Amino acid sequence: MQHNTSPLGRWSREHWVLAGLCASLGTLVLTIIPGFANAMREPAAQENITTLSLPLPPLEGKAAAAAARGPAWQTVTVENGQTLGEIFQQMGVPATVMYQVLESPGAKNLTRLRAGAELSFDLADDGALRGLAFERDEAALVELAIAGGKVTEKVIERPLERRTMVASGEITSSLYAAGAQAGLSNAAINQMANVFSYDIDFTQDLRDGDRFQVVYEEIWRDGERLRSGGIVAASFLNRGKEFTAVRFERNGKQEYFDLSGRPLKKSFMRMPIEFARISSRFNPRRKHPVLGTVRAHKGVDYAAATGTPIMAAGDGRVSFAGWQNGYGRTIIIDHGKGHTTLYAHMSRLGKYKVGSRVQQGTTIGYVGATGLASGPHLHYEFRINGVHRDPLTVTMPKPEPLAGSEMVAFRAATAPALAQLKRVEGVRLAAR
Repeated sequence: MQHNTSPLGRWSREHWVLAGLCASLGTLVLTIIPGFANAMREPAAQENITTLSLPLPPLEGKAAAAAARGPAWQTVTVENGQTLGEIFQQMGVPATVMYQVLESPGAKNLTRLRAGAELSFDLADDGALRGLAFERDEAALVELAIAGGKVTEKVIERPLERRTMVASGEITSSLYAAGAQAGLSNAAINQMANVFSYDIDFTQDLRDGDRFQVVYEEIWRDGERLRSGGIVAASFLNRGKEFTAVRFERNGKQEYFDLSGRPLKKSFMRMPIEFARISSRFNPRRKHPVLGTVRAHKGVDYAAATGTPIMAAGDGRVSFAGWQNGYGRTIIIDHGKGHTTLYAHMSRLGKYKVGSRVQQGTTIGYVGATGLASGPHLHYEFRINGVHRDPLTVTMPKPEPLAGSEMVAFRAATAPALAQLKRVEGVRLAAR
């Protein structure tokens, strides 16, 4: 018997049915794929694409001013120590043209250039000056046009906007770190410290966990922040005791008061020097660091770098200014009512002479080591009717509080700021 040995001969009926089904599916796939590919490549006939022309957002601030002046204008930023003559020379403008510009009444500000100020020059193709623009102050821009040997002036007023802001923080390392974390500028932090400086010694008394709330202003112009506008109201919790300050204008001058209407500014400053540390306290029996003998130390010593400014602790009249034995260069101020203060070991005296009136906080001299001093420091004494008192503990005379119509005006004027301060405290407590 002969056997069929080819592979096809061994296929069963089921194999042939399966092969036919696969062939049918292959044909169907080859038919569908080209149409599908064409559908992916070609957009649908009914699809409509529309291009819209949208207006750009308006320019603000310096960008708007530059755009208004046009592309011919070139802006120069004044560098530290740079003169107007140097800037005009840098721009290729002759000195004769500069003198012509300075004859304009509005150009007097150009004689007092400050670093960071901007001057904008409009120069023709041949380098001739056609215009000059600069800030007269925060609220006004001056534009000078130069043509035919004449200078014409235009002042553009730019209104300032005062925005009221709020912030709060907690001391964990330093006042500046907490203030910066709360969003306060260095200027605002310094002002807050100055406001409370009569009640809080921020070099000695500050503790972790102390808290503050602040209502302050920011000055804006043309959508740009210019600077901090000052503290409106603030509260500071120091060592469990809360101090509050609100700003109020009296006799045309802005001052800070507590809730009872009493000025925070005391008759005397506890510390008539900044950025210093106490190196020696008031002591009836102290060994003198130079002489080696035991003698009373009738004041407080503040160690600081030579040249550090020394301030008048209170309003008064200079009764002595010069050299005084072991005190070296010394200033004595008579504040009236038996109160006098002494400032010793100065490297040099300020501009005030005997008989000059001085105001609290004005610089009267600079730290040094003249006389019997082992190093640069301020020796500060406080006397009442000739008797030495410890400046750090003596009870300072309190200023009189507001009364009558002034108190009524104070309550009305400070109520909004106090309400904002309470809201800040409420938000802080809610977030804890």
